[in-house]
Amino acid sequence: MKIKLNGCLTYVSTGGKNPLANGQAFIFLPGSGQSHLTFILQTRFFAYEGYSIYAPDFPGHGFSEGKPLKTIEEMADWVAELMNHCNLQSAIIIGHSQGCLVAMAFAHKYPKLADKLILIAGALQIKVNEYLLDRSDSALSDAVSMMIEWGHGINGHFFAPSQPGHSLMGIGRELMMSNKPEALNADLNACNQFDASPIAPKLKLPVLCISSQSDKMTPVKLGIKMADTFKNAKYVEIGKSGHMIPLEKPNEINSEILSFVE
Repeated sequence: MKIKLNGCLTYVSTGGKNPLANGQAFIFLPGSGQSHLTFILQTRFFAYEGYSIYAPDFPGHGFSEGKPLKTIEEMADWVAELMNHCNLQSAIIIGHSQGCLVAMAFAHKYPKLADKLILIAGALQIKVNEYLLDRSDSALSDAVSMMIEWGHGINGHFFAPSQPGHSLMGIGRELMMSNKPEALNADLNACNQFDASPIAPKLKLPVLCISSQSDKMTPVKLGIKMADTFKNAKYVEIGKSGHMIPLEKPNEINSEILSFVE
């Protein structure tokens, strides 16, 4: 669906079903340079399981207008504005990579709006390589190629996705290149500047942390450290996947989310 948020046309995927007025809401928050397409194999699944799905494209990403937001805190505020526009009293917040940082910032600033957190391929801090930061500003195509290379595990590199007809590397590249040119650099800088270490121990809501054993961008040790910081967290590891777990291992991700929520 398309809505007007802060004067800008904003795209929000609903998984192919209209959200229910009183249904349990899921809000999916993508990683750096990503869009709602990161969660395409989750949004449809959970929409047809009866949940109300909201997977927005942040400003300047995917089908959304506007300038990319520059800080994680601004993104958290934007999510709150989205929820207010959609008349959502609370939601389960599901983040991938950068989306995990936004989810934690959101839950800290707006505790009554977050029922649970599900953090996929996340960490308390996501420090970005200086060379990648530079290339995201001066040579976007090179930066995207590097992230696609690092971000996928063996199934992506050998064109062996779990879902027939998907080229994970191709999807990833087209997805990232569909944003405004300045979006990736803005996202990476936002990640580089944010540290969730002071706020994570203060969060009392249930948290599910999912890491991948082959993740080069947010390694397992960072996922474990993040999970150990929360007061009420469950930690899960998924094998044979890189950083792009929602696309590489959708069945496993969906199963873990469903188990945690129900």
